[in-house]
Amino acid sequence: MTDILFEPIETVVTHIKNNQLSPVELTQLTINQIHEHEPRLNAFITVMAEEAMVQAKQLEREMENDQIRGPLHGIPIAVKDILQTMGVRTTSGSKIFEGWIPDEDAAAVQKLREAGAIIIGKANLHEFAMGATTENPHYGSTKNPWDGTRIPGGSSGGSAVATATGMAFGAVGTDTAGSIRLPAAMCGTVGLKPTYGLVSRAGCLPFSWSLDHVGPMTRTVKDAAIMLEVMKGHDPRDPSTLKRNDSILFKPLTDLKGVKFGFYEPYMFSGIDDGVKNVIEQAFRQLELLGAEIVPIDLPGIEQALDALKAIAQAEVVSVHKPMLKKFSHLYGDDLKYRFEYGSEVSAATYIHAQRRRDQFVRKTLKQLSGLDALIGPTNVKIPFEIGTMVPEMAISNMFTLGKTPLANILGFPALSVPCGFTTENLPVGLQFIGKPFTERRLLQVGDCYEQSEDWFKALKNKFTREAV
Repeated sequence: MTDILFEPIETVVTHIKNNQLSPVELTQLTINQIHEHEPRLNAFITVMAEEAMVQAKQLEREMENDQIRGPLHGIPIAVKDILQTMGVRTTSGSKIFEGWIPDEDAAAVQKLREAGAIIIGKANLHEFAMGATTENPHYGSTKNPWDGTRIPGGSSGGSAVATATGMAFGAVGTDTAGSIRLPAAMCGTVGLKPTYGLVSRAGCLPFSWSLDHVGPMTRTVKDAAIMLEVMKGHDPRDPSTLKRNDSILFKPLTDLKGVKFGFYEPYMFSGIDDGVKNVIEQAFRQLELLGAEIVPIDLPGIEQALDALKAIAQAEVVSVHKPMLKKFSHLYGDDLKYRFEYGSEVSAATYIHAQRRRDQFVRKTLKQLSGLDALIGPTNVKIPFEIGTMVPEMAISNMFTLGKTPLANILGFPALSVPCGFTTENLPVGLQFIGKPFTERRLLQVGDCYEQSEDWFKALKNKFTREAV
């Protein structure tokens, strides 16, 4: 019966609607999976077993009255523990908030519940979402399911691990410089950072309000589309959200004829491991066999833009934490303390100049994207390193050295990471598509076509169900 935990969301919901599987049965199977694998992987800070069963029974009662809430009816979903959950502690991976119990859900969580999702637990994360490793000094490090001695990526490492191992059908993550996509790539799952303003961040503790995004983490591209369709939308509590009615759901493509990708090799392949590069180049060949064209492009000003991201993120996070630092500085991890030292040195003039450089880069990049469907490249360029080898001084640079995710954050453009193979160390690699603003449907359509084309792709998922867990 555990095989059902690795089926696509749409398939499982159909079973539930046809009374072939009940929400209570599915939730109990998921809880059993957590009990079996969570002690080894540490994907959760709080497992909501009792609350989840209460939700499942309520959804069953609604079905008896022919009520189906939506496309996630009865589906267990994990939530990164930086998003509020009503009546359940929300720690943000911090000692400071270890006992805080919110009285309302974050906007994204509320929408998931309204669509029938069962919140199965609060996923572990890098403290305050401020790191790429999910090595948490307060709640323990999350382990990579492919090699328990290695990091799963971060900061949404617990969300990725829970999804990859069948402890949830999907998860909500946050992404400031790659915190959805990097752990997705390193754990062999799908991660989608939406366009800035598509998904409300209300009820999510900010890292950097001009760079933060909330998005889905799933096992398939179509599952990501289903979750994002539910989560998106204008929210008066988050002024950055926009009123857009276009659907994310897509019609599958049989090939990629006419699709054109831009590739900037000096950035995308800088610092890449040979084993990762081999996997990515094979993925490029597969895209071309599907009919896609990959053309070289330039991204003028990219290094200055990435430097600007560092200044913006660190300055904004210091402003968020300044009140708490006065009272609780001793409760922060060492790597965060290093970040705060760096951010405190960013002057107002430097911050304003960084935002201006960002605006210039966005305009230039939009011109480069004219006539293209997306930028393409690796998600991670390094294999995950061993847990316990990071030093505080790596806190800021990790996201920039491990992968090529920060580019989409400084742009605010949508970015999709999909699994594309394994290195010789049997560690996953992610392929990244970065699109123009609000082109999520196109990105998902392209990603789905690639996902369905690989003969080994189904075997990859089967490997997760049979071996990795």
